Amino acid sequence: MKAGFVRTSIDLPRDIHRRLHEAAAHKGCSARQLILNSIEHLVAQSQPARPRRRLELDPPLIPPAGRHLNLTNEQVYELINLP
Repeated sequence: MKAGFVRTSIDLPRDIHRRLHEAAAHKGCSARQLILNSIEHLVAQSQPARPRRRLELDPPLIPPAGRHLNLTNEQVYELINLP
């Protein structure tokens, strides 16, 4: 057995065992590789997704340097000349 691996065994019904080997042959891989790929896929799906929200910091943790400008969006658009 390779280092970093753990040997385990499971009892499969004959029908599932046969279908497993048929599916592996159809995909051109071993039953072992098919099982490992399936387990990796299921484990990846079960991991919690990272939150998609952005952290809002109001007030900011680090105050901005320089002077503060109180401009409206319209004033900014006039200064930048956007198309």
